[in-house]
Amino acid sequence: MSYWSTTPPRRAHILVIDDNIEELQLLLATLREAGHRISLAFDALEGYRRATALQPDLVLLDVRMGATDGYATCRLLKADRATVRIPVIFVTSSSSVEERLTGLREGAVDYILKPFEPAEVLARVAVHLALASCREQAQACIEEAESALEHARGEPAADHADRVLAQAVERLVRADLANVPALPALAASVGTHEKRLSRVFREQTGRTVFEFAREARLAEAQRLLAGSALSVEEVALAVGFSGAANFSTAFRERFGRTPTAFRQARAAPVAPPSVPSA
Repeated sequence: MSYWSTTPPRRAHILVIDDNIEELQLLLATLREAGHRISLAFDALEGYRRATALQPDLVLLDVRMGATDGYATCRLLKADRATVRIPVIFVTSSSSVEERLTGLREGAVDYILKPFEPAEVLARVAVHLALASCREQAQACIEEAESALEHARGEPAADHADRVLAQAVERLVRADLANVPALPALAASVGTHEKRLSRVFREQTGRTVFEFAREARLAEAQRLLAGSALSVEEVALAVGFSGAANFSTAFRERFGRTPTAFRQARAAPVAPPSVPSA
């Protein structure tokens, strides 16, 4: 007998975020028959707001929803301390491996492909609810302490939302330093507009998005130069510089030496201390 077959199914509060009402019917019926309580959102950003307000046990999230896709919702959920531990399962009709990998990189725990089998949906939901319950029990003391600290600070809701937005952008930039989107695309990826993103990010981090991306690229380049066998040009391309010359200039301005000099200094053997003669 498997562990899952001997564990009583957990009745949970599940938030379903999908704008296709027709396709929702079977999914909602399946979940309700299993005894789960359902909340609905028909828009990506509305889904994020409902998740923060309702604190569901699990989120079922469609990928394609109008102007803002499900990836933006997942990024915000995983950047927000209040929702980071809520399991997110993408439900999509696309069988694209790249799409599934993108969702998993953004923090989703699983994928359910449409058209789906009701039994598979319930099995996947049950597994991730059980895993989340184990994590919640292990983190209970830490969460209580963090919650008390947050309450003591009395952080305004607007400040919290801005902090979440900035953290989501930081995660998005670090996820692929070689292909950091332009500011309008970054803003769209977290469900906002360019002007607000620029203002919020500077207020929260003290830097522009461009300055943050540049610093993150150089820090990653330093790590690669110290710990990998990649050439200077390969490191430059890996972190998003157009060529070795531009990379060397930026690296020297930031760290006071060229990438080659930095690597040579790291590789130079340390001379043993001299022993005074008798």
